Amino acid sequence: MALRIVIVDDHPVVRGGLTALIGTLPGLEVVGEAADGEAAVSEVQLLKPDVVLMDVRMPLLDGVEATRRIHAAVPGTVVLVLTMYDDDATVFTAMRAGARGYLLKGAEQSEILAAIHAVVAGQTIFGPGVAGRVLNFFETPLASGIQAFPQLTQRERQVLDLLASGHRTSAIADQLFLSPKTISNHLTTIFAKLEVADRAAAIVRARENGLGLAP
Repeated sequence: MALRIVIVDDHPVVRGGLTALIGTLPGLEVVGEAADGEAAVSEVQLLKPDVVLMDVRMPLLDGVEATRRIHAAVPGTVVLVLTMYDDDATVFTAMRAGARGYLLKGAEQSEILAAIHAVVAGQTIFGPGVAGRVLNFFETPLASGIQAFPQLTQRERQVLDLLASGHRTSAIADQLFLSPKTISNHLTTIFAKLEVADRAAAIVRARENGLGLAP
């Protein structure tokens, strides 16, 4: 019986290309597609495929949060990330969310096929470029650290840290001696940079990366 695949990517051309590619691979069948994380969760709950090929950066709900929800709601479905982003924060956040593999777009047909079968068999798979980053992470002394969310400014990290600690906008403003409007503007920028839809998703991402956890 063919493995049933759902493809999630916000670019129609990419979805079409992946669907065509999967159609040429033996033992695989594309049973659904989604253009954003919210649609992906609904599609997976409806179809209960064997594997989801998941992009990371998408509108409405990003691939990391979609992976987390799918992992919780449909544990029999495994998520294999297929994206162009290979930064440490994205890789490790996706894996913590429940992804079983991480490939970069441009992977060969044989690599995608092998990865799909591997994650279904219970293995964890990293593409060659990602595997190198994972090894470097574990070889780096902890004292050197890897700062989460390098795309944020120092002030934005302060705001996100306080948000993840449970503070409301007004309380963050008081602590940083800024106006609530300024904090709201910072939050809008933070959500855009993290590509999350709301405060709840930002808090989840922040806590996964060690923010908001200080006593």
